Amino acid sequence: MKKLIAMIPARLGSKRIPQKNIRYLYEKPLLQYAIDLALSSKCFDEVWVNSESDIIGNLALSCGARFHKRPDELSSDTATNQQFTAEFLYKHPCDYLIMLNSTSPLLRVDTIKKFYDFVRKNNYDTVFSVIDEYAECFFDDKAINFSLERKVNSQDLKPVRKIVWALTAWRREPFLEADSKNLCGTYFGKVGLFSIPKDEAVDLDTPEDWAIAEAHLLARKNKNTKEKYWMI
Repeated sequence: MKKLIAMIPARLGSKRIPQKNIRYLYEKPLLQYAIDLALSSKCFDEVWVNSESDIIGNLALSCGARFHKRPDELSSDTATNQQFTAEFLYKHPCDYLIMLNSTSPLLRVDTIKKFYDFVRKNNYDTVFSVIDEYAECFFDDKAINFSLERKVNSQDLKPVRKIVWALTAWRREPFLEADSKNLCGTYFGKVGLFSIPKDEAVDLDTPEDWAIAEAHLLARKNKNTKEKYWMI
């Protein structure tokens, strides 16, 4: 059996939303959403929170996760994802690591289960969660998924697939091989893309994002409210 473990990176400090991982979002601390999702999915052999902070560690342990304290040199906001992921993987043997971002609290358990199955059933070294954008897009002032010669309906466009980092998976050995050679392990090897619902891809980076996430959570709680329509 393949061993898959979950890692939730969570620093105490944050510039635009101070101490966001321990701040209450609607009904519970932001970090707890990711921990509860990972544990509720029952997909993982182990669920770890990776942080420099003992405060974060205590919250993680109280929610039922394990705590990996990263070294001081990886405690600042200049530490890269590859650096703290490699440091974690060197100490925790597994076949695959799945990273859940604490800043994506709108993920659903069903999405995590489907992502987990996608990772297990395919032979990718790296898997990214993406959203499919059905919109006319330009890159370097050139149309990339539509023709300027005619207008088509948005649903007929070939979607642009945007990495959202809500869920990411790496096969341990290729990642560490790349890291040992000073290569980019983040995008290393055979890459797979897994689409998630757009409403689950909110990334809490600004106060505006926070307000949107709270509104989504409140709407989910009231999902059984009957729709109303203006009648002619």
